[in-house]
Amino acid sequence: MSWIVGNIRWIMLASGALTSTMIYAAIAPQEALRSTFGAALEGPHAEVVVRNWGALIALVGAMLLYGAFNAPVHRFALAVAGASKAVFIGLVLAHGALFLGHQAGVAIAIDSVMVVIFAAYLVATRGREVAA
Repeated sequence: MSWIVGNIRWIMLASGALTSTMIYAAIAPQEALRSTFGAALEGPHAEVVVRNWGALIALVGAMLLYGAFNAPVHRFALAVAGASKAVFIGLVLAHGALFLGHQAGVAIAIDSVMVVIFAAYLVATRGREVAA
């Protein structure tokens, strides 16, 4: 775990940059849905929901990028991002293998690794004073 603690800035930069790529869903919602889940939703309601979904995920990525350079918010950013990713993983896996053959399967694998790393950091730094 000391490797994770020592390299958390780089971990947060990489995971934040990767997470931020979901801004694509805010820009091209139908294409993002097709590539991620293999199907699209139609109608103006779907456009709003998917664009919002993409923007929120991109904001989590931006929070990780911000947190990488601001040690006092490492734990907060990692906790929020980890919780968000864990919810996504749970929701996708609740549908069994339905979405795993698309990019959602790749996202689940990558997000699972991120959640484990984030949790390891949070456990390793629990109760520590963080320098600014």
